[in-house]
Amino acid sequence: MIIVTGAAGFIGSCMISRLNESGIEDVIAVDEFETPAKLHNMEGKRIQHRVHRDDLENWFRENGKGVKWVIHIGARTDTTEFDRSIFEKLNVSYSKMIWNFCVEYNVPLVYASSAATYGLGERGYIDDHAVIPELKPLNPYGDSKNEFDIWALQQNQTPPHWYGLKFFNVYGPNEYHKGRMASVIFHAHRQITATGAMKLFRSHNPDFKDGEQLRDFIYVKDLTDVIFFLITKNPTSGIYNLGTGKARTFLDLVRATFKAMGKEEHISFIDTPEDIRDKYQYFTEADMNKLRNSGYVQPFTSLEEGVEDYVTKYLQYGKYL
Repeated sequence: MIIVTGAAGFIGSCMISRLNESGIEDVIAVDEFETPAKLHNMEGKRIQHRVHRDDLENWFRENGKGVKWVIHIGARTDTTEFDRSIFEKLNVSYSKMIWNFCVEYNVPLVYASSAATYGLGERGYIDDHAVIPELKPLNPYGDSKNEFDIWALQQNQTPPHWYGLKFFNVYGPNEYHKGRMASVIFHAHRQITATGAMKLFRSHNPDFKDGEQLRDFIYVKDLTDVIFFLITKNPTSGIYNLGTGKARTFLDLVRATFKAMGKEEHISFIDTPEDIRDKYQYFTEADMNKLRNSGYVQPFTSLEEGVEDYVTKYLQYGKYL
């Protein structure tokens, strides 16, 4: 059995699809299963059993010996939430519980960290374990992910194989439920459909022109391919970046969206909301050498190819992966 937490969410549901594509159906899907909009992500998935996230600890005590892998994607990911107790419970304590069970039952673990741990990138974007304790995230979400990374690196007892993955800007199908936290591509498609135009955040940093803020955008299908590589090839355990290694501008992204939709470009700019303005990352780019050196050689989908696939196969029709 393979446990996937966050199973009804964006990345978790896409991971189950990736497992199903490879003929793996003995999946234990863990989530809260109480958000109607998320349940569409589960349609058509071949799984063995659903477990409410609050029941996972008891389930593990009864069934732990049959688990082959845990893919822990579930987390509170809202970067605009500032109640630290929520992140402490869902992102830190819950992850520690899963880690400890993986140690007890000798089960390998993949868990989701985040590029939000890098803050403004003062120490760069390299997944060097020595640098992780010195990082300064910009919000409680990033703090919670970095706190668990630090804790994991301090443990003398570890799962037989373990991988913490610093996800950069992930986009792709099954994010319909995410609201404000959905990818810019999702919001661009919705705005362009409704108005024929797209508004981007204006730059409030003199080093960047409007729309030329840079992010490392990774297609969710590439992300699930990397996780599948880790659980089948078992390279050296540790914390790894998971982006493409190539930063692109928001203008690049929106222009690719207009093109995929067959629409003429109409782009304007609005002020970045004040509640996130002083915590806004103007540049992220994953150093991918560690993953490449581990043996992962598959190329990453270009932004243009990823947007084309996402828009024409999913967003245009409201389809799910």
